[in-house]
Amino acid sequence: MGARRRARRKAWPVVIGLGVVLALVSYLAVRFIRSVTPDECTARGSDGTTVTLDLDQASHAATIAAVAHARGLPERAVTIALATAIQESKLRNLSYGDRDSLGLFQQRPSQGWGTPAQIGDPVHAVGRFFDALVKVPDYLNLPVTEAAQQVQHSGYPEAYAQHQAMAATLADVLTGRAGPALSCTVRAAQPTASAGQNGTADAAREDGDTVAAAVRREFGRVPAAAFATGGDGVNYAIATGQAATGWSLALWLVCHATTWHATTVTFDGRRWSSTESDQGWARTTPGSGAEGTATLMVTLGST
Repeated sequence: MGARRRARRKAWPVVIGLGVVLALVSYLAVRFIRSVTPDECTARGSDGTTVTLDLDQASHAATIAAVAHARGLPERAVTIALATAIQESKLRNLSYGDRDSLGLFQQRPSQGWGTPAQIGDPVHAVGRFFDALVKVPDYLNLPVTEAAQQVQHSGYPEAYAQHQAMAATLADVLTGRAGPALSCTVRAAQPTASAGQNGTADAAREDGDTVAAAVRREFGRVPAAAFATGGDGVNYAIATGQAATGWSLALWLVCHATTWHATTVTFDGRRWSSTESDQGWARTTPGSGAEGTATLMVTLGST
């Protein structure tokens, strides 16, 4: 019996050691899986369909929805623009194309779409596309392929139709109607040091000003809201009844997270965090603003 007790006592350190090793291996495995997870965004439409884009594509899709919002255009216009950009460039801001075609929509400087530099600016390119689209008679009731073709004058007019389902799902999500229906997995940005730590508060405030300016340029004015920069981010007061607008802006911020080094985006009881981006939108306490508003908050950091 004494020999058995001694054997058991000797076995316990081995068991504990194995447990520690297994725990460490599991932790490292999770960290490794997260480290190799590709940076990408997944949108889930209200009909259950999903669309996955890389961050570059997602940022351009979000810009299309944002410019439409700024112009007060309906979701159908977003669908048409997205289907067109998917066909023309796969949602990439191309610096080349057939003859002098460039950008998201393969617009040609020689055809009056703007200078090469202007067409290379996605906000300009999207705006010019919508300028032409709204001049198409009854464009909202036309098939997507016909409306797109009247703008693009493509040699392959039927090609736009094949992207209609994907474009409709992205438009459904990016216009905010479906709430937190898109999330992006990104390499985490690090929080910026606060005031008093190496003077980085001024840099953070400048970043906040830059983000606010980008929102105004692409997304337009947030209804019944005023932005306030300072510290380490930007806050928006979203008016009651404007949840779709709030979510559209929140998703725009997530799609551009790597550009602006966003560490968190919080709205309507949900929070997306760059450090846990593979977990999607976690539940949190709803942000409270002034009476009749909810607060949308984005915090910024550095990569």
